[in-house]
Amino acid sequence: MQMWIFTFFFLFGLFSSPSPEAWTSKIDTSVQTQLALNERVDCIVLLEQQADLSAVTTLQNKREKGRYVFAQLFQHHQRSQASLQEYLRREAIPFESLFVVNALRLKGGTDVLRKVASRAEVARIMSNPVMALTSPRKEVPHVKLRSQQIEWNLIDIGADQVWAMGYRGAGVVVGGQDTGIEWTHPSLIRQYRGNQGDMINHDYNWYDAIHEFSPLHPEAANPCGLDLSSPCDDNVHGTHTMGTIVGEDAAGNQIGVAPEAQWIGVRNMERGYGNPFSYLEAFQWFLAPTDTRGENPNPDLAPHVINNSWYCPELEGCNQSNIDLLEMAADNLRAAGVVIVTSAGNFGSDCATITELPAIFPASFAVGATDFNQQIATFSSRGPVYLADSSIMIKPDVSAPGVNVRSASLNGGYAAFSGTSMAGPHVAGTVALMISANPALAGQVDTIEAILRRTARLKFSDQDCGPLPGDQSPNAVFGYGIIDAKAAVEEALQFVVSNTEELSFSFDLQIYPNPTRGLMRLRRNITTESLDLSLVNLQGQIMQQNRWQAGGTTFEWNLDLPPGLYFLNYRWGNKTFTKKLVVQ
Repeated sequence: MQMWIFTFFFLFGLFSSPSPEAWTSKIDTSVQTQLALNERVDCIVLLEQQADLSAVTTLQNKREKGRYVFAQLFQHHQRSQASLQEYLRREAIPFESLFVVNALRLKGGTDVLRKVASRAEVARIMSNPVMALTSPRKEVPHVKLRSQQIEWNLIDIGADQVWAMGYRGAGVVVGGQDTGIEWTHPSLIRQYRGNQGDMINHDYNWYDAIHEFSPLHPEAANPCGLDLSSPCDDNVHGTHTMGTIVGEDAAGNQIGVAPEAQWIGVRNMERGYGNPFSYLEAFQWFLAPTDTRGENPNPDLAPHVINNSWYCPELEGCNQSNIDLLEMAADNLRAAGVVIVTSAGNFGSDCATITELPAIFPASFAVGATDFNQQIATFSSRGPVYLADSSIMIKPDVSAPGVNVRSASLNGGYAAFSGTSMAGPHVAGTVALMISANPALAGQVDTIEAILRRTARLKFSDQDCGPLPGDQSPNAVFGYGIIDAKAAVEEALQFVVSNTEELSFSFDLQIYPNPTRGLMRLRRNITTESLDLSLVNLQGQIMQQNRWQAGGTTFEWNLDLPPGLYFLNYRWGNKTFTKKLVVQ
C-alpha cells in the first residue's frame, strides 16, 4: 500500500500540473511507472521523422531493393539523429543508435528523459521490456543418433520430391534470429556461410545482439557469454530450428528442408529472453549484415528469408508503442525483399489465439503446427487476428509439421521437439527451395507468399472461428492449408521477370468447400477477365465445362459428378493452371 501511495504522488508531482508540458505526453505510461521505482530506466527513443521508402515498388530485384532500402534508412537516420546524438555525447549519456527504424536506446532518469522528450525531433519514449521465445512443447533428447531414412516431416511436405527434381537450396541464404546456433554441429557446419573451406570467417555471417544478462535469470552465468564473435547457442532452440531448415550430415541424418542452402544467424535472446532492442538489432543486421563488431554494413549480403520463433506477450511488457516499433522494422526488412517467416504461437486451441508479435504483423508469414496425421496440433494458435478497426486478418497463413519434429540439438546431438517453432522452419526451407529452383524469385516477397498460399494442400476443420468457417479455405485453423514444397517449386519455376514489369502471379483462385458434395464455389481477386473452366477426371476426360464472366469475385457451379478426384483447369494470362477437387 505504501509503495502505491509513493508511486501515485511521485507521478502526480512529476507529470501533473494545471497546464501539463508537451514533453510529458511523449513518455509512455510504462516508462513513467518505472521512473517511480528506479533511478534509471532502459528505454527506446523514437524520432518523429521516418524514412520514405515508397520508391522501392519501382525496383525489380532483391539487390536493388536491399541497397535502396538500406541507403534510405541509413542516410535518413544520420541526418535526423545528428543533433540529438551530439547532445547525448555532450552530456556523456551512452546510447545505441538504430536505422532499421529511426530510433535509439538509452538508460536515463527523470531529468535526462525530460530533456530528451522536450526535443522537437523526438516522437515517443517507450520502455524496453524483456520478451520470450515460443518454447517447444516437448523434448525427447538425443533420439536416434543416426537416421536411416528421411525424416517424416520432410516427406510430409514433399521436400524429398523437390530434391529428386534437382533442387536442394543451393545459392540461397537463410537467416535465423533465435537463441544462437551451434555452428560446429555436424548437420550445420557445412551449410554455415562463414565456413569457407580453408578458413572460417564469422564477419557478415554472425552477430550477437546480447550485450547483458537478462534480469529474468536468477544466475548471472551464461554458457556462451556476451557479445560473441562466433556463433553459440545458450538454449538449444536456435540450433533445432536451423536444423529443420538446412540440416544434413554425413552420417545419414536428413533433417533439413533445404540442405544445400547456406545459413547466417543472430542471437537475439539471452537463454530465451530478449527485449525490443535486441530484436530490432537483429532485424537491422539482417537488412545489412555487418562484421562481428557491428560495423561496415553491407545489404548485398542479406539473407533471402529469415525464421522467427519468438514472441512478445503483454504480460512481459509488450505494449502498443513497442509493437508499432517492431512492426516498422519488419515492414522495412520486407520492403528490402526478405521473406519473414514466423511461428503462429502455442496458445491453442481456442479461436483468436494468434495474439503476439511478430505473427500478427501483415509483413510476416505465420505458420501453424500439424502432426504426423496432418491434423492440427492442439497447442497451435488459431486465427483470425482482429485489427484495431474491427476488421480481421487471416492467420495462420499456412501450416506445417510441428509435432515430434527431430532436428539438431546441442553437443552434436539430435532431439524431437513440438511447437509452432518447429513448423515455421519448414516454410523458411521451402522458400529456399523455391528461390534455388528459380533465382528470379529472389526479393519477390508478395509472389513467394502468394505461391505458398495457393499451392498449400487444402485442409478443413470442424472449428469455426468468427467469420471464418472451418469447412472453407482459408480457415482460422490451417490457414490456406499444409505447405506443399513440390507444388510450390513447380509453380515457382513458371515465374519470370520481364524488363518492364513483374509477372507476379497476383491472380488467385480458391475452391471451397473442398471436398464438396455437389456445389462448388470459386473465389478470385482479379475480375477483369472471363475464365473458361473445365473439370477433368483422372483419365483426362472433360466432365463439365463452364464460363466465368468478367466482373464477379465469386462463382457457384452445381456439379453432376460421381465421387472421386477431379482437376479444375483454367487459363489466366498466357498460362494454364490446375487445381484439385474432391467430390464426395
